[in-house]
Amino acid sequence: MTPTRYAFVKANWHSDIVDRALEGFCELIPASQVDVFDVPGAFEMPLLARDLASTGNYAAVACAALVVDGGIYRHDFVAQAVVDGLMRAGLDSGVPVLSVSLTPHHFQETPHHMAIYSEHFVTKGREAAQAALMIGKARAAVAA
Repeated sequence: MTPTRYAFVKANWHSDIVDRALEGFCELIPASQVDVFDVPGAFEMPLLARDLASTGNYAAVACAALVVDGGIYRHDFVAQAVVDGLMRAGLDSGVPVLSVSLTPHHFQETPHHMAIYSEHFVTKGREAAQAALMIGKARAAVAA
């Protein structure tokens, strides 16, 4: 039987923005079907995504983070490692693992950027829910 629950993993860095993705996700998938997990940052998402997907309890695992250039390291390396890890978690477990990870090049904590990215995360969360539902239908059709 196909699971009807979904896991949503969100990074705590910039949580005021990242948490908005969960709002968008729950516009299409009822919150009562979503288990939410917090991790410190984007880099920790693939490991938890793999663990959650491997349980067999979830139809899909969505992961949300905002990876910004903090000036200490190359954020594009972190972002690439995260996306690669999420893809690997999905392929290894056979459960869709979706990324709602954004990597803006010029993010600043100004009211303007905060508003733009907060709204964008709602949209991206909605898109992740659409993808989770669509891939579930497509895989069910293949299995039938």
